[in-house]
Amino acid sequence: MTMTETKSSEQAPENPCPKAEPQKEHEWLHKLVGDWTCEMECSMGPDQPPMESTGTESVRSLGGLWTIGEGTGDAPDGTPVKSIMTLGYDPQKQKFVGTFVASMMTHLWSYEGTLDGSGKILTLDTEGPSFTGDGGMSRYQDIIEFVSDDHRTLKSRMPGEDGKWIQFMTAHYKRKS
Repeated sequence: MTMTETKSSEQAPENPCPKAEPQKEHEWLHKLVGDWTCEMECSMGPDQPPMESTGTESVRSLGGLWTIGEGTGDAPDGTPVKSIMTLGYDPQKQKFVGTFVASMMTHLWSYEGTLDGSGKILTLDTEGPSFTGDGGMSRYQDIIEFVSDDHRTLKSRMPGEDGKWIQFMTAHYKRKS
């Protein structure tokens, strides 16, 4: 084989990491970008009054493909909390994906979710430690809904013993002016 034959018969390898282009789903996530105030109400149990707390969140874009939200505030018991939520869209899975971590927990929450037909509600499915404290895991959903461009909610829920979803947390985010 001559040098010419060798070069022409070799095929250039495909780029294993082609440049990703933002999809319409990534554009939806961009509505999260900005600085927000937050008011949260959390139910600690059926016989206990809801606990309220406040905080802030700053959301930025990473390459137009991901959002990174950094939150600060207080847990319902008054303990200072910091959190980070990442969200993106995986065109191969055709699902929104992401993670959540917070300074008062050791669990890394992994999300997969879909946008509803109205384009206003993103439902993220995840699994985490059961509230029963038995060491088991349970299913959860975090639901982000845009009420307007400057007001969104985050609702967290889990299945009850009968399998119906029980909402235990609601947070209202208002965009800072």
